[in-house]
Amino acid sequence: MEWYLPVIWAGLIGTAVAMYVILDGFDLGIAILFPFARREEERDVMMNSVAPFWDGNETWLVLGGGGLWVAFPLAYSIIMPALYLPVIGMLLALVFRGVAFEFRWIAKPRHRKWDIAFAGGSIIASFLQGVILGGLLQGVAVEDRQFAGGPFDWLTPFSIFVGLSVVTGYALLGATWLIMRTSGPVQDLGRRLAPTLLLVVMAAMVVISLWTPLAIDRVAERWFSTPNIFLLWPIPLAAVLVAYIVWRAIGQGREAVPFFGTIVLFLLGYAGLVISNVPYLVPPDLTFWDTAAAPASQIFFLMGTIFLLPLVLGYTAFVYWVFRGKIAPGEGYH
Repeated sequence: MEWYLPVIWAGLIGTAVAMYVILDGFDLGIAILFPFARREEERDVMMNSVAPFWDGNETWLVLGGGGLWVAFPLAYSIIMPALYLPVIGMLLALVFRGVAFEFRWIAKPRHRKWDIAFAGGSIIASFLQGVILGGLLQGVAVEDRQFAGGPFDWLTPFSIFVGLSVVTGYALLGATWLIMRTSGPVQDLGRRLAPTLLLVVMAAMVVISLWTPLAIDRVAERWFSTPNIFLLWPIPLAAVLVAYIVWRAIGQGREAVPFFGTIVLFLLGYAGLVISNVPYLVPPDLTFWDTAAAPASQIFFLMGTIFLLPLVLGYTAFVYWVFRGKIAPGEGYH
């Protein structure tokens, strides 16, 4: 087997997951913050600020899931039954949220239930994404290259905590997005909520960073063995520094720095998770190479991805460029 093909595919899937978390994270975060908006006009502005982007952002979720199925079918066949319930729940919540997004506008003035559906679907989807992450991080029971656990193995205090942490993290992305893309009362809402959310997110990162090595020996060995401890310490240090920059930027009234700083904070946390688990795709036993498809299959689908990925990146950049700038009350696309 060509050793580099699974590495390339792991990089593509990892990139797709990171793009999804960042891009869909802030529009999920907008919906999570919906209950904090006091007036309908404020909620309209919040929704209009993400209306041109939200459905395109979910392209990266399809790419990540489809890439896993194509390039690592064994991993897919193990991860899906292990996390079947939260995965299905997440997808249903995303569908419900998408329907609410469209129907809210045409149901006015009787749209209260769609407000609840929009916020509730987003909160549930975000929470279950964190539960899926936590369930995967804590490990999957595998025997004879098949899932050997129960349907609720994923339901642990650790996975629940990770789920709540993801909800808070997305809310922070949403708050900093409001600071950057809106003005008036909606921007004030983002400024009011962002500092508290930042503190909670940093506390959650600290707890997860301590919980994982204490509970999982392979993670402890990765981070605290020599010379790794000297090579990897800049990552948590950089996270603290970036959090401080975001905190200062919010206090100074800056608009773009809090959002992009939060993205960097997410990427640093993501990098820490990757370092903790590489090269295991199904922790704690199966690596990229153990679960990879035949080289011919990987090459075949890689040829298509080489052409499609620039298109996805291109239209994503184009949409964000066309709909740049602040959203004023009464303006928007829906």
